[in-house]
Amino acid sequence: MIDWALQFALAATGLAIALCGWRLLRGPSPIDRVLALDTLYINVVALVILLGIQRRTPMLFEAALIVAMLGFAATVALARYLSRGQVIE
Repeated sequence: MIDWALQFALAATGLAIALCGWRLLRGPSPIDRVLALDTLYINVVALVILLGIQRRTPMLFEAALIVAMLGFAATVALARYLSRGQVIE
């Protein structure tokens, strides 16, 4: 049962990544693209965690943590750039 649930979760996460990528490329405004990028990195973290569960390796959990930290920093930097025009004051 767990194998079927993992396969379903991987497929759903892959679909979510594809839809976020589409919104990132075709977003009507820059703010929509930043939100799509934020959602995209969250989905990538979920995908890496699911692969870690499926392959039973703890190294992928550390990779998910690194992706989450870098994604958060990138989202904050892009939001600050869009709101103020500069990242560092």
